[in-house]
Amino acid sequence: MKVRGERECSDCGARWSYYETGEITCPDCGSIRSVGVGERTEHTAGTATLDLSAVKAQVETEDLRTLADEAAGATREYLRSAGFVHAGSLQPLSDTYLAASELRRVATTLGRVMQIDDDEELYFYDLLRGADQGERPEPGDVPETLHPERGLAVAASVERYVRDVRRVYEECERAVDSILEGVTARRKRIEALDGDVDPAEAESLVLTLRDLSAYLRDDDEAALARAQERL
Repeated sequence: MKVRGERECSDCGARWSYYETGEITCPDCGSIRSVGVGERTEHTAGTATLDLSAVKAQVETEDLRTLADEAAGATREYLRSAGFVHAGSLQPLSDTYLAASELRRVATTLGRVMQIDDDEELYFYDLLRGADQGERPEPGDVPETLHPERGLAVAASVERYVRDVRRVYEECERAVDSILEGVTARRKRIEALDGDVDPAEAESLVLTLRDLSAYLRDDDEAALARAQERL
């Protein structure tokens, strides 16, 4: 959505950046009476960060299902506020966002199944350990039984990212538009298969969007060529 990036308190006159705080409440006097100042700019990025420290602190004392339930809640809250456009500028597709999306799905699945394999349990802990540090397992490390969770996590992240690209670049050049259409078609295929594809195939969409993003943000022609080749 388009918002005014600066706000002014109607009571004390203080000004602050809405892009940085995400709050309409005055940081100086606490008044909720404020108005937006300046031009409206596309902005979807929230101020929340992924914090799994409270969940990880319970690893030695709680069972996996309890941890999975809390991890699902924490990642869901983060994903609800996260976005990829900050003050009109496109941001990269981060591993933190991708890991949070996958952890939410893996945690939800393991929290409801009757039996959890050792590989699935270890993979959950691996995701939990690194997600808020921007770390996620390689495609080859995903247990086969959790391929759908990886696939659907990537598909959801890709859909959100493409939507934000379209917000910033409303009229794309033909090459960019072609890549976005190709990514969307492959994303829909993954969804049609309920995410059950080789994780390497899903990862190729992530790499394609990162190359496209590098081109759009930095005018990197080589990155554009790589994105076209991946598709």
